[in-house]
Amino acid sequence: MDFSDQQKPIGSGYEPKTAAAKIAEGVDLSGKTAIITGGYSGIGLETTRAIARCGAKVIAPARSMDKAREALAGVDGDVTAAAMDLGDVASVRKFAADFKENREALDLLINNAGIMACPETRIGPGWEAQFATNHIGHFVLSNELAPALAKAGGARVVALSSVANKRSPVRFDDINFEKEPYDKWVAYAQSKTANSLFAVELDARLKDRGVRAFAVHPGGIMTPLQRHLDTEEMVQLGWMNPDGTQPPEVAAIFKTPEEGASTSVWCALSPQLDGIGGVYCEDLDVANVAGEDSVRWLGVAPWAVDREAAGRLWEVTEAMLAG
Repeated sequence: MDFSDQQKPIGSGYEPKTAAAKIAEGVDLSGKTAIITGGYSGIGLETTRAIARCGAKVIAPARSMDKAREALAGVDGDVTAAAMDLGDVASVRKFAADFKENREALDLLINNAGIMACPETRIGPGWEAQFATNHIGHFVLSNELAPALAKAGGARVVALSSVANKRSPVRFDDINFEKEPYDKWVAYAQSKTANSLFAVELDARLKDRGVRAFAVHPGGIMTPLQRHLDTEEMVQLGWMNPDGTQPPEVAAIFKTPEEGASTSVWCALSPQLDGIGGVYCEDLDVANVAGEDSVRWLGVAPWAVDREAAGRLWEVTEAMLAG
């Protein structure tokens, strides 16, 4: 597989559980604008706090405006919610059009929102919901906002992926589970591989216009992302004891939402990444490409950073949108 020679740790010096606020310390984003999807919940909310604290105007697109406004009410800074549903392409395009009508430049786009391990659901013209929401919605949003990103002169795009990418490549022959039975975890894994590949290809296409893109594994974190999982399933996964507590070995690895937001904030702001892009990051550093002897919860699968697969995914996604 063909992946960038930049896909290797740079030695950032940060500990994996560094808080997002520490990464943003001393950064001045006055006059800058950021869009953070899902920026009102879980690690998205903590990402919003960190970016807003630096002085940026933060816009958090949300499907539920009431829920978003309530969550953002306690955040210091210039933060607003705006209506958008990632599962509805027309809604995404309207949000992007409204943004471009009111603002010229976009400095940061953090594609943070997503769904995980949900029951089989079809949206749009029959697309599998996890792939459509996590990948296609953000694909449309990023492309619609590309002119605004280019105008910023040094914009960054952060795509939230997951170590789940190691479970499945993009299933190009059956993306929507029309041939094989639906598997919620394979569907999630494929969508997270797609998020990583999207960052690879977006970076390749926009770096000459000053836009760099990064994929991020935030770490294991208990957030509303787990809303489709009951206690029994989380016990089976080893994430939780039957009494609701975490096993010590899990607690040692899992992060708080603020710690989970730190790699997104680092990718969005750190000068350590100047001149780098199209890479998958974890624990506040660029990740290693995983091999057979890699730790299960670390590293990125070769297929999730493969440049040929990234180009193919781009073309396949455009074809899906063209109908």
